[in-house]
Amino acid sequence: MRFVVTGGAGFIGSHLVEHLINKGHEVVVIDNLSTGRPEFLASVKDDPRLKLMIGDLRDPQVALSSIKGTDAVFHLAANPEVRLGAQDPTSIYRNNVEVTFNVLEAMRAVGVKVIGFASSSTVYGDAKVLPTPEDYPLEPISVYGASKLAGEAMISGYAHTFGWTAVSFRLANVVGRRQTHGVIYDFIQKLRRNPAELEVLGDGTQSKSYVHVTEAVEAMYGLLMKALERGVTYEVFNVGGPDRISVLEIASIVASEMGLSPRIYTTGGVDGGRGWKGDVKYMQLDISKARAWGWSPSMTSREAVRMTVRELLDLKT
Repeated sequence: MRFVVTGGAGFIGSHLVEHLINKGHEVVVIDNLSTGRPEFLASVKDDPRLKLMIGDLRDPQVALSSIKGTDAVFHLAANPEVRLGAQDPTSIYRNNVEVTFNVLEAMRAVGVKVIGFASSSTVYGDAKVLPTPEDYPLEPISVYGASKLAGEAMISGYAHTFGWTAVSFRLANVVGRRQTHGVIYDFIQKLRRNPAELEVLGDGTQSKSYVHVTEAVEAMYGLLMKALERGVTYEVFNVGGPDRISVLEIASIVASEMGLSPRIYTTGGVDGGRGWKGDVKYMQLDISKARAWGWSPSMTSREAVRMTVRELLDLKT
């Protein structure tokens, strides 16, 4: 098949591109390089099955030209920074909601009828049930989470209206090589600047599920292909680790892997110990549905975190 991967030069996107090419598919990457980097595709840049297009999907014509002549879309292009929503909601809207609409309209115009969407666990907000199943009520507490829920809703509407196969993946915290933001990356940068102490945003008790990027992209590819085989119109899957880990535990792992013993202190946070406004304090996804469809992570959240620290530090993994 020939896939388009929007945001394909980004952290998760580049790993998905590698996975698709290793499966024998052709891949068109469309990325504006705002957070993506061409060097993330270094391992496949000379493969004739890869085509890299630099362009901004906020322009409908860019979306149209990148999707024309392909079989399926993996839509990952978005502003990935949850915290930005409190400072610049317009950026989140334009890059996450408007771009998704442009991609869907381009698909409709050229007759592409298969899409996998990188959604987020943030659509659940402060879920009272942990692990949280896919049918739990959706009440995002961040502008970012709202933008992902808007994307899901539009994709469901298009799939049912035009007879597509579409899957939304509600991703837990995805970690791994090439990560350029997130708690692990932030801790490493802080300790490089000052090895003697480490600031932890919030009260440190925040605990969430983590999944390694290699396992996340396996889920996205495998579950979309199964949905296509089964003739599904629209499906939603949680994709995450089997457990959760606290921010203080992550801080300890990062310090240990760096061979440091810093003074670790918390800021206290906002709204009852959150790291920032809109931060979901506790998150663990129920992944039993994905397991029933044949995907299951091999790593715990702790194992995924430790492997990621070593990858980002270029240690032997």
